[in-house]
Amino acid sequence: MRDPSPLPPSADLRHADARRIVVGIMLTMLLAALDQVMVATALPTIAESLGDFENLSWVVTANLLCATASTPLYGKLSDIHGRRTMLLIAIGVYAAGSLACALAPSMLPLIFGRALQGLGGGGLMPLVQTIIGDVAAPRERPRYQGYTSSVFIISMFAGPLLGGFIAQHFHWSWIFWLNLPLCALAYVFSHNVLLRLPRHERPHQLDLLGAVLMIGAAIPLMLALTWGGRRYAWGSPETAAMFALSAALWALFAWRMMTAREPFIPIAVLRDGAVRVGTITGFCVVGMVIALTIVLPLYGQVALELSVSASAWTIVALQGGATVASIFGGRMLVRFVHYKRVPLAGLLVSIAGLIPLALAPNGLSAVAALALIALVGFGLGPTFPFTVVVVQNSVALHELGVATGALNFFRALGATFIVAMFGAIVLAGAPMARGMTIDVLSGASEGGAAFRFVFAAAILCLAAAIASILALEERPLRGTNVTSAA
Repeated sequence: MRDPSPLPPSADLRHADARRIVVGIMLTMLLAALDQVMVATALPTIAESLGDFENLSWVVTANLLCATASTPLYGKLSDIHGRRTMLLIAIGVYAAGSLACALAPSMLPLIFGRALQGLGGGGLMPLVQTIIGDVAAPRERPRYQGYTSSVFIISMFAGPLLGGFIAQHFHWSWIFWLNLPLCALAYVFSHNVLLRLPRHERPHQLDLLGAVLMIGAAIPLMLALTWGGRRYAWGSPETAAMFALSAALWALFAWRMMTAREPFIPIAVLRDGAVRVGTITGFCVVGMVIALTIVLPLYGQVALELSVSASAWTIVALQGGATVASIFGGRMLVRFVHYKRVPLAGLLVSIAGLIPLALAPNGLSAVAALALIALVGFGLGPTFPFTVVVVQNSVALHELGVATGALNFFRALGATFIVAMFGAIVLAGAPMARGMTIDVLSGASEGGAAFRFVFAAAILCLAAAIASILALEERPLRGTNVTSAA
């Protein structure tokens, strides 16, 4: 049977065709959504099994760092070679990384496997978001919100609970074995359904030097944040040298962005005020959410004295509140002229939930803490569709991959930095790096008290996001029929 021909580029793609495409890539979205939440729940068990708490944060950091580096490349390459080709490549690389993680006998091979996973995972969610932007104008985005949100609802409940169950009752490697059949199904579905995706390719050049400089700048910064206060004192020459090297390489990266013919992160895209606001907000908010997703199970086990399986409810509370609110928040965005009020109100709600967590991390019951975490997630939800819609509304269709890649680049960069920062805060405040087990840590008051500074840092991240959104000059969403002047 002959393959169907691609649909022509059109802003008026039929709803039936658009829905078929969105539903077809939902399994790929599930892969991306499950990635961090399943691993986060099992991190303490993995570290205890491998006998290495000191390098635990690199299981997450290596993954995020490689995802950060590869995200803009996927965006540009999808503008050159098409979304379908690059999405299939991303799924294949992610599957190879999952296999390497499942076979890892010690912490170092696991970190390398997670890095390979990141090289594939860096293309999953950005390409899915770009594909949805190809088939749905900003005002039509809420029409498909139910499909995409259902994936996050599944991952929200199934990911943490399944990850905790596997970590407690089976070997942790089954978390990665489970990815392989999911990758196979995602590959088959994406291969077939994306044959009819509209095409908007334009020629681009790749700035490999810029990518190398970015990775080179990020690595010493991650090392400084991971080792500072534990392996080396914060004021030691070693820590100072790592910060200085990172600063020098970031300066070279900035110079390369300003002088390259087509830089790794396009200056023309970043000059747009809406893109700038979307990327800064995504850096702060999405980065903080991913970091909290990594840290909260440990908070549940250390401060709330929950079991490994029960600690998964901290992620369910955060992601559950965020997912539910993102559904309503996405629909509200297209109904208001001053649509930035929607995420602003939500972020204030999140700060209200974080304040008592910061004031008394050890003094709350498990039920009260979970309720506050759910409130934090509920306030964060509207920010997710806001950042994507604002950025994609500001660029032409042939720049959609580059702009969405830039947005996800800064999201991933924020996650990488904030995960390292939160990890440094926790590890500096608790003696887990000295080989203590979770059972011993649960009785150590200083371990739980360290999370006070994690929640305080989260409040600062949200304050920065609020300042960024306040500076946004609101533009009418393309094709939006405003029903309220609020």
